[in-house]
Amino acid sequence: MRGRGNGGRMGKRPGGPKPVTYVPRVPFDLTLCDETFPKVTPALNDDELTQAILKRNQMLTPSAAEQSAVLNLVTKVQSVIDNMIVAPPANFDTLIEEVRQVGSHKKGTMMAGNNVADMVIVLKTLPTVEAVQGLGSKILELLRVHDPKESRVLTMQITESGFEFHSKAAVVRCLVATLPSNLSNVEPNLHLDFKVMKQSLAAIRHTKWFEDNNAQSSVKVLIRILKDLRNRFCGMEPLHPWLIDLLSNYCILNTLDRQPLAINVGFRRALKVLAAGIFLPGSAGVSDPCEGGGMRAHVIIPLEDQDMMAYTAQTLLRVLAHGGFKNLLGLDAPAGRNKKQISITTEMSVWNGVVITPSDKAYENPPPEPKTDTEDKDEMDTEATDKV
Repeated sequence: MRGRGNGGRMGKRPGGPKPVTYVPRVPFDLTLCDETFPKVTPALNDDELTQAILKRNQMLTPSAAEQSAVLNLVTKVQSVIDNMIVAPPANFDTLIEEVRQVGSHKKGTMMAGNNVADMVIVLKTLPTVEAVQGLGSKILELLRVHDPKESRVLTMQITESGFEFHSKAAVVRCLVATLPSNLSNVEPNLHLDFKVMKQSLAAIRHTKWFEDNNAQSSVKVLIRILKDLRNRFCGMEPLHPWLIDLLSNYCILNTLDRQPLAINVGFRRALKVLAAGIFLPGSAGVSDPCEGGGMRAHVIIPLEDQDMMAYTAQTLLRVLAHGGFKNLLGLDAPAGRNKKQISITTEMSVWNGVVITPSDKAYENPPPEPKTDTEDKDEMDTEATDKV
């Protein structure tokens, strides 16, 4: 008969059902939907929030003395290492390929009270623990030769990623790595940790990208504000520095007309997209420009922490919407307070007659899988054998 196909199996694909293609969810961002959701109320007068953000940024910016102390030590260490590259010391086998300044000092986002500068020293060979210790000692020796008076107070400490130089008012953290082509030959018990060196090399890429794409001062202001939120609210701890850099760039510069947003609008936008789940599982999030394959920057964060960032941001956003921006920015906190501020994200608070109840977690860790009869029998046999 016509139309019956091959034995009644017409249309069945060989090899089973077609796999479902994963499509990441784009988080709701009102800034990118102005045409779809036109404003029906007058623009908000946000002068108070703007002034409060700028005031807090000034408080978080290192003083001229702090910046001078860090720059002075960085210049000395950089000069010594540059000389070692051009003219390696006699009878010294550790050869340096290059040295790059990285981190918040290089980016111009250093926080007050954290007078630490970072630089990555890339070696031509694989760095053993002994070679790293020898390199740090040699640099300290040359620093004391070039400036005996000032360098007399310098000390060196060995770390898992390299070494640090400490003066009275500043710290230079030297992260030791090797050429990318050498990473495949790393031996765990002989050389520095593979993951640590990979992170140090990534810091070079992050700093270069930041310098090329963040000329706007508003981005740097927002970075300091978000770092401060991370330090004061426990629920924001998973926001690591690179994620903060990417989020700040997105919130200030990713607009329909390619014009940067004002700092008050960018700050509100940051809390809105965090509350909307930009860093939740399945979200498109923010792509990492320094990694191939369109990798999302938040996928390395544990699921429980992704949920914690979202529900904490939801609480903070509601506090901001009802006029609690001074408490949010830490301007109401007592002077010299260094403890994490957790009250408004864990306890009910009242703002202009509105009660804000903190959001609760939505993610629950999956229950452990029940053991099979075979696994139970194996455990009983093992215990019996141990007793014998």
